Amino acid sequence: MAKWNDTDTPIAYLITFRTYGTWLHGDERGSMSRHRNIYGTSKLKHEPKWIVTNSERMNREPVILDAKMRSIVKKAVIETCEFRSWNLYAIDVRTNHAHAVVSAGDRKPEPMLNALKSNATRLLRSLGVWNDHKSPWSDKGSNRYIWTEDSLARACSYVRDHQGGDLPMFD
Repeated sequence: MAKWNDTDTPIAYLITFRTYGTWLHGDERGSMSRHRNIYGTSKLKHEPKWIVTNSERMNREPVILDAKMRSIVKKAVIETCEFRSWNLYAIDVRTNHAHAVVSAGDRKPEPMLNALKSNATRLLRSLGVWNDHKSPWSDKGSNRYIWTEDSLARACSYVRDHQGGDLPMFD
């Protein structure tokens, strides 16, 4: 059995952020709401009416990251972690989301998530591949607390090995 981290500080976080419009409330994969986002609570169930309502509320097309954009987002996450002296254990950037397993001492995950998204957007813009004045990301993101070495290994494996096959680099 894994030894529990006996402090009130997690050893790392699994941080996930999605592109705009690619996982709406009501989606068949389930989703979390700001009112039910408490550890151990169930996801919101599939609800086709919510998909229609949320799709109608969108003010632009969903954002899909091509190969160049994915590479830039990955570079931005790595650079952000290096600049801030955060430990980056694993990263994977997909067409509609990014996962990073990161530790930063006693820092809270929300500012870390915001820094990763902001710096990814900044680099996308500076390299001319994101020209929209709005962010490519959905609001908020997911911050999973990692308390044990075993959980850290599982989170890294999930990010590195369980996101699906390699994505083509010729998008």
